[in-house]
Amino acid sequence: MLGAGIFRAPAIVAAQVSSETLFMLLWLVGGLISLAGALTYAELASRFPHAGGEYHFLRRAYGDRLAFLFAWARMSVVQTGAIAAIAFVFGDYAARLAPLGPNGPALYAAAVVVAVTALNALGTVHGKRLQNALTLALAISVVAIVAGGLAADPARTPVVVAGGSEPAFAVSGLAVIFVMLTYGGWNEAAYLGADLKEGRQTIVRAFVIGIVTVTLIYLAMNFAYLRVLGLEGLRGTRAPAADLVQSVFGPANAAALSVLVMVACAATVNATVFTGARTNYAFGCDQRLFAFLGRWHAGVNAPLSGLAWQGSIALVMVAAASVSRDGFETLVVFTAPAFWLFFLLNGVALFVLRRRFPAQGSHFRVPLYPLTPLVFCAACAGMFVACVRYALSLDAGSGLGARLGLGVLLLGIPLMAVSRRMTAAAAAGDRARV
Repeated sequence: MLGAGIFRAPAIVAAQVSSETLFMLLWLVGGLISLAGALTYAELASRFPHAGGEYHFLRRAYGDRLAFLFAWARMSVVQTGAIAAIAFVFGDYAARLAPLGPNGPALYAAAVVVAVTALNALGTVHGKRLQNALTLALAISVVAIVAGGLAADPARTPVVVAGGSEPAFAVSGLAVIFVMLTYGGWNEAAYLGADLKEGRQTIVRAFVIGIVTVTLIYLAMNFAYLRVLGLEGLRGTRAPAADLVQSVFGPANAAALSVLVMVACAATVNATVFTGARTNYAFGCDQRLFAFLGRWHAGVNAPLSGLAWQGSIALVMVAAASVSRDGFETLVVFTAPAFWLFFLLNGVALFVLRRRFPAQGSHFRVPLYPLTPLVFCAACAGMFVACVRYALSLDAGSGLGARLGLGVLLLGIPLMAVSRRMTAAAAAGDRARV
């Protein structure tokens, strides 16, 4: 959960709200909605533990067709879009240290995608060691930001960045989208349900303790941003963490913090590259149309085809987003429709599976059922509608990313038909040979 989005998204959220109170309230509400979703997923994961996680839940509740669309969306929109978006956060902070012109953030973003993908191609051990080191840098960055905010004297600390324009409304749907996507990642614990010792108890603790902890961290970090920069200063920056440290500790320490944030971004990209490539491998094993992804290279213990495919898509996304006003914002709204659609379908799956498979054993049961999953589903439905409305808005520049995301998602429908025909033809050929 605790990823690099918190070093960039608060600036975009601040530009979409009219007061500091609303700004902080959004982050609290985001944590509560995530907690409702985590409790819903905890029951699914404890009742149906499987390495396929969400793919497995959707397949049991709705069948193979919807499961295919989910796997397609995860491969082509959600994971790769997340890689490219966080790479742009890396690029924004790198461009602050060593500017390369207007396309500098995109160039740095492409470089980190290539570097992390290449490192993962060397093997699992290298990727694991890198992740451990980079996660430590992420923790140091968080502590530095919160400590800086608490140490600052807001009455005397200057705002180092000129503010943006006042929003015309109290709060926009775009602000909520960025808050909720910053909280994203808790659902990945569902993929561990089959591997955990004392699975029922452990998966619940993973969801609940993780979300409560991250919510407190995000509230502390955003309080620090507001205390030092103020809402207006936060609106006008693309590197709020560096501006906070510069205001409190000076330019030299701001440069050091920027390096730490870049390392933290690389940690997030590395984790997403690692898991995404393995999802692609599993998808390729199941679907003849994508069989080229289902190749595991034992020499390096990694799915090289999945890594290469994923990295190529991410680079295309970086290139496409480089022509927009804000590459990070464009890529987040690109992933948002698919992200919230499948969150909603997984929430509804709990109701479907409870009816289809009556309770057996001592699995976890979501508290305050059906209220808790209904709150989560209502939030997901609202977010999906907001994403679609944003995609269909007349503002071609701002809605382009969301429209592309919807288009790529819908492309999965004809691809699913082709894959099913290929599978049927292969099965018929096998029967004929017998």
